[in-house]
Amino acid sequence: MATRRVVVTGVGVLSPAGINLKESWKNILAGKSGIKKIEDPLYEKFPSRVAGLIQENGAKFEHSKYFSKSELRSMSPATAFGLLAAKEAISDAKLNELTEEQKLLTGVAVGMGMVDLHDICTTHEALCKSYNQVSPFFVPRILSNMTSGQISIKYGFHGPNHSVSTACATGAHAIGDSFRFIQNGDADIMVCGGTEASISPLAVAAFCRLRALSTSFNDTPEKASRPFDKKRDGFVIGEGSAILILEELEHAIARGVPIYAEILGYGLSGDASHLTAPHSDGNGAMLAMSRAIKNAKLLPGDIEYINAHATSTPLGDSIETKAIKSVFKENVQNIAVSSTKGAHGHLLGAAGNLEAVFTIKAVQEGLLPPTINFESTDIDDHFNFVPNTHQKWTSTKRRVALKNAFGFGGTNACLCIGEYNK
Repeated sequence: MATRRVVVTGVGVLSPAGINLKESWKNILAGKSGIKKIEDPLYEKFPSRVAGLIQENGAKFEHSKYFSKSELRSMSPATAFGLLAAKEAISDAKLNELTEEQKLLTGVAVGMGMVDLHDICTTHEALCKSYNQVSPFFVPRILSNMTSGQISIKYGFHGPNHSVSTACATGAHAIGDSFRFIQNGDADIMVCGGTEASISPLAVAAFCRLRALSTSFNDTPEKASRPFDKKRDGFVIGEGSAILILEELEHAIARGVPIYAEILGYGLSGDASHLTAPHSDGNGAMLAMSRAIKNAKLLPGDIEYINAHATSTPLGDSIETKAIKSVFKENVQNIAVSSTKGAHGHLLGAAGNLEAVFTIKAVQEGLLPPTINFESTDIDDHFNFVPNTHQKWTSTKRRVALKNAFGFGGTNACLCIGEYNK
């Protein structure tokens, strides 16, 4: 039996880089930063006071413009982000036109890295006043699978209903799992990705205590996230969602919908090493990349671009480049490696899927997204980090890329994404 091919037929984005796909991709290519200073006085004494915040027309994003009060009572901010990104993706892929029979094999797989800690804190405060003050919607709001559930209910999708939570690899795992659901015949279409709304005082304080966040650029927030740069000093927390529509190729052709790119392979691994730090030799990252390439039935020489996990931490960025060198050896000089996190920060559970979108657009349009805030590096100056300005992807063969995503606990995912060829 021939392997079922899986393509991308729809995309939706709500991120610090922009509130839809078109705006986000335009700002990424332009090297425009969406990192802002957190003005809330609750963060005033924190070592890190910058974040990748979603803004609409230069102002704070307001969920109330898109949802009623009753709707917002039953969902977390992350779920709201996911529903809005899903709405764009579903419209883009024309899933509103599916028959009831097609909906039986249309599934949803959307995860999040962390639940809403602010909601937990405020609900505990309510409980301290009175049992009756606890919202009956509290449990649904903090369950990480509720974005998948809400999307499935809203659109009537009866295929696999799945949610993965693997820290910062969540979004990539959701895409990869959906890829396999379609390959294995469990679904013809999957609505997949991740969503995150974790910018709260408790979460930021906790990451500060871990010494994971950038602290040196509170007065120049747009410069705080700087992957691979010598001055990098930690990641910048971000919020948002990106949703992809994956579809079996013949099913997509029969529906007559445009195709962005093809998912070619998926690799997973575990570091089996440390709670928060990657394995010192990059072994987990190496395994994930190698397995994705093998799963795609390709060779390392077929890869010409890697959208790196690169969160702007001193240790993580250097270990990832070490892993890339180990996998690609002498061919590394022919590969471009960039991270878009300089523009939007680190969206935790929604990082891998948002950056997969930019990898898909790179493959589709032949444009490599830049690594902004890149001045000099202490890693390896032989890498093409696509510094500050996007580059044309010049190739005489099919454009193929990898998207890396690594999470706390040593969980790793890698997606192999290729230009769509008939």
